[in-house]
Amino acid sequence: MKRCLGVCYYPEQWPRGNWVKDAQGMKMAGISRVRIAEFAWAKIEPEPYTYNFDWLDEIIDIIGNEKLKIILGTPTAAPPRWMIDLYPDMLPVNQLGLPRQFGSRRHYCFSHERFIQHCEGLVQIMAKRYGRNPYLCAWQIDNEYGCHDTLLSYSSSALKGYQEWLEERFSVDMAKDKDPIKILNKAWGNDFWSMNYERFDQIGFPINCVTEPNPAHSLSFLEYCSQKVIEFNRRQASKIREHSSFPITHNFMGKITDFDHFKVGQDLDFASWDSYPLGFLEDRISAKNSVKEAFSRQGDPDFQAFHHDLYRAVGDGRWWVMEQQPGSVNWAPYNPMPLQGMVRLWTWEAFAHGAEVVSFFRWRQSKSAQEQLHGGLLSPTGKRMPVLNEIEKVAEEIELAPEIEIGQAQIGIIFDYPANNYWKIQPHGDGNSYFDLVFDFYRCLRKLGQSIDFISPNDEDLDGYKLLVVPGTMFIDEKLVEKIKCFSHTVLIGPRAGCRDQNFNFESFNSFFPDFDLNVLVSETFRVNTPIALSTEGYFIRYRELVETSNKILAETEFGDPALIGNGRIQYIAGWPDETALRSILLKIFEEEQLTPIVMPEGIRERRNINERFFFNYNSFEVDFEGFKIPPAGVVRQIIK
Repeated sequence: MKRCLGVCYYPEQWPRGNWVKDAQGMKMAGISRVRIAEFAWAKIEPEPYTYNFDWLDEIIDIIGNEKLKIILGTPTAAPPRWMIDLYPDMLPVNQLGLPRQFGSRRHYCFSHERFIQHCEGLVQIMAKRYGRNPYLCAWQIDNEYGCHDTLLSYSSSALKGYQEWLEERFSVDMAKDKDPIKILNKAWGNDFWSMNYERFDQIGFPINCVTEPNPAHSLSFLEYCSQKVIEFNRRQASKIREHSSFPITHNFMGKITDFDHFKVGQDLDFASWDSYPLGFLEDRISAKNSVKEAFSRQGDPDFQAFHHDLYRAVGDGRWWVMEQQPGSVNWAPYNPMPLQGMVRLWTWEAFAHGAEVVSFFRWRQSKSAQEQLHGGLLSPTGKRMPVLNEIEKVAEEIELAPEIEIGQAQIGIIFDYPANNYWKIQPHGDGNSYFDLVFDFYRCLRKLGQSIDFISPNDEDLDGYKLLVVPGTMFIDEKLVEKIKCFSHTVLIGPRAGCRDQNFNFESFNSFFPDFDLNVLVSETFRVNTPIALSTEGYFIRYRELVETSNKILAETEFGDPALIGNGRIQYIAGWPDETALRSILLKIFEEEQLTPIVMPEGIRERRNINERFFFNYNSFEVDFEGFKIPPAGVVRQIIK
């Protein structure tokens, strides 16, 4: 598929006199995809069950007449004010029992059935009206699930739904001599501190306890909330598919792991995500200040690529960037302008990882409301921003570029969204997170010049990989266990893997892998500045496990305890390795598996596809590498014959 450029446009925020000129300007810039209407509910339905589509018909015709294709959003992320009057209890509720108020967006509870039914009705009407419109190319459902901490709600609707969900879940495995509540009490270990229940309607939210709540209780509530997102998305997708064959997506976010994106992706035709490299650098990445300062106008060299690869997996090979940062944002601690050349670099990096479309947020910078300070391709008065020169250059370049040919990488990382909940509930130390652990493995592999695939735990086929990495998956589903056992190359697993069951009880690694003798006696966390040295190279940082094993010990700690254990093709790492330690471990595996490392200079990254090889320079200075002079904030693209 050919690469395309897109843009996000909000015609409802601008006079009609701007519309034709804006559409023509998009076309002149080389843009061919335009996303509209994802926040336009009040314009579409100004009062309950009264619809105004005249303006939307008009803008769709204007954009389509310029030979541009439209991504039409369902506007359910921004319910209008009258909706609150209609359903006062639809607002999400915080842990203090206070409703989150109208005045921004995402002000709804995923458990409120009447609100969801109203969403379905609106989506069905839109799908009937536009489902076969030749100017459309795709649908976007809602906008950024989980953004602004809106996944969890402690409303009366959520409580009732959660209790019913629990009863159904524990009724499935009901034994003849036990009722579901007894099964729950046993599964959760409720004899501890006399936490037993007699009925499901006694179970509240796992919040505001005197001390921390039962981790099994917390885990179940997070699972319920994830399931409500999946159902919300599925119900809208179903209504669209009744009347339209255009592909459906949702625009996910960076470092939002509170719900299972793979399961949401099962009801989508492709995944998309919103990429804000400079905002994320300051707001969501754990890094030293010196690193953030060095890349303050470029973004982290691995964070965007991580999500490109992840959402390629969520979309089963198909994915877009729905929102690409083109200038400064308005929501991070610091909001600099990108270094000249970086928007082109970010765009090509997305294409190198398989993006079909890169869409910029937004065409015109807003003249009012919350995002006034968020840059666009035009100023609020319609003046060209300098970044348009970079975008127009990319538009020219992709016309001459070959079609995307993404092959399977040689290295796969299992990314398990439910594992994030285990770490969130029980980090066991300040700053420990599942995402950061996986990111450390990913970054180290990238610094060794590797292209990487993320893999869902539910993927059926692991053939073709020479290395499978499974970091931090506390509960390992039996299907994944069997696939790991059958995998014919090296598996690097751990730390903190295979140590819990699905109800958060301790489990032995041996129960998952009986042939791998490993018993974790105790785990510890410690300060970052008190690492534990390894007998090979590097250190354990943050976390490590004291283990017993009869397997081969490949590395020890400075105390003589097993640090890396091997048995056949499986290697278990019993701590959180720093970059030096992990690199040493990986290089030995590379040698065994005949993988070729390429040690990348600081700020340089490579991506290799079937027919193209890319080098990206995140530095503000030129770098000589592999016979290429890679300019600052620059891209070198090589066609592979």
